Amino acid sequence: MTGVTKPEACTMVIFGAAGDLTKRLLVPALYNLAQTGLIPEEFALVGVDIGDFTAEQWTGSLSDMLKSFTHDAGSEDEISAVDVKSWGHLTQQVSYVRGDFTQASCFAELERTLKKIESGRKGPANRLFYLAVADRFFAPIVAGLGTAGLVRNDADTWRRVIIEKPFGHDLESAKALNSAVLRHIAEDQVYRIDHFLGKENVQNIMALRFANGLFEPLWNRDHIDHVQITVAETVGVEGRGKFYEQTGALRDMVPNHVFQLVGMIAMEPPVGFSADAVRNKKCDVFSAMRPVRAEDAVRAQYSGGSINGHAYPAYRDEPNVSKDSNVETYVALRLAIDNWRWAGVPFFVRTGKRMACRMTEIAIVFKRAPLTTFQDTPIAKLPPSTLVLRIQPDEGVAHEFQVKRPGPTVDVSPVTMDFRYSDWFPPAPNVGYETLLFDCMMGDQTLFQRADMVEAAWRAVEPLLNDWSSDKTEIIKYEAGSEGPSAADVLIGSGNSSRNWRPIALNGGPRCP
Repeated sequence: MTGVTKPEACTMVIFGAAGDLTKRLLVPALYNLAQTGLIPEEFALVGVDIGDFTAEQWTGSLSDMLKSFTHDAGSEDEISAVDVKSWGHLTQQVSYVRGDFTQASCFAELERTLKKIESGRKGPANRLFYLAVADRFFAPIVAGLGTAGLVRNDADTWRRVIIEKPFGHDLESAKALNSAVLRHIAEDQVYRIDHFLGKENVQNIMALRFANGLFEPLWNRDHIDHVQITVAETVGVEGRGKFYEQTGALRDMVPNHVFQLVGMIAMEPPVGFSADAVRNKKCDVFSAMRPVRAEDAVRAQYSGGSINGHAYPAYRDEPNVSKDSNVETYVALRLAIDNWRWAGVPFFVRTGKRMACRMTEIAIVFKRAPLTTFQDTPIAKLPPSTLVLRIQPDEGVAHEFQVKRPGPTVDVSPVTMDFRYSDWFPPAPNVGYETLLFDCMMGDQTLFQRADMVEAAWRAVEPLLNDWSSDKTEIIKYEAGSEGPSAADVLIGSGNSSRNWRPIALNGGPRCP
């Protein structure tokens, strides 16, 4: 890729090397970076896991998974579409360390492996550690790295640690994890990753707002009626019933993915695009959120139903799920941001599993005109002008507004102006982690959360978690393949009957391709 600086030499160490995240997302993302020339010339990959593998066996398992993604199904001789040169660059130096993440011997062996790699390197001995493991291992691994001296920066090299979500399960555990991590490494070494921020149209939000004089003057309480954010999934818990029973939709999605979208939409213009300039403004949004209570929320759980003709069981019938579980698989919230720009403007967010279709979108719903000159069309009947940012699956931006319908009468009709990334830019393989991994290698923390951001997000939902923990009422249900519970419609319409959720499905069929 021309015009982009290539990262310095580094070794990437993946804890959880044999796991699904590594095989399905991290290594394909690294491969895509290799294809575009955005990994270092001197690059080494080290896997760490409890499984008994050789480096060759681990590399072979990664290669097999990558081939399954890129396989040319139309080829009679089943030739893989994997680019040999790019894969060779990525795997030019691969090592595997077998060990228990909680034992000092694992880190001693890792130290020997790293020193051997770095002894033959011309470039700096930079290290990037990725914790692709269950969250219970985050603190022990960072402690192990710190005790072994593997994350000590010096004048010529850097040491960085990428930590996956969930970053805590509530405010108390988030504070405890931050404290445990920052005992061994500095904040500027920590990259708390959220793959939502790797999506192109999420990053486009700042460009849309701050590079266009058209939008920013209208981006406030004087012109915007409300904001809707929808993250709908067709998948269920996908064999993760044990995990989901301890988590639920709120913890799984809201303080991280959903709040990141809220932060991008609601933040004040930063003074520049340095990491802290942007993150300061996001943190201000989370800090200004009014604590969410039960009256501001709806929780529900999917019952049996069908999606695109396929029948699916109820959540309670999923493996490793209690038959009387009250865990939510859907949540809708009404958020209030108590600052000058957004006073009185509600942010409605919803996320759920086994919904009618897979879609993530942000809708900026503008205020209706104060009156209508179209006397035959009451103003309440006119759909509001809406700016829609589609995050997935069809990335783009649409503006929905009113025009005069052709003909002799003065009548109006809603129309849409639509921008699609696929119409303007050549497609590129992307699993959502490419930009984030590249930024880590370059030392750019803009798209990563800081400790105070994490804690501010948990602080906003802590009262709701407490309310729900003491509520033993039977959870309401919504049918798999539906748009969610009717109680969510009541939530968004409360105080303003003209407010409605944007449809997830139209005409009985999926809205998404």
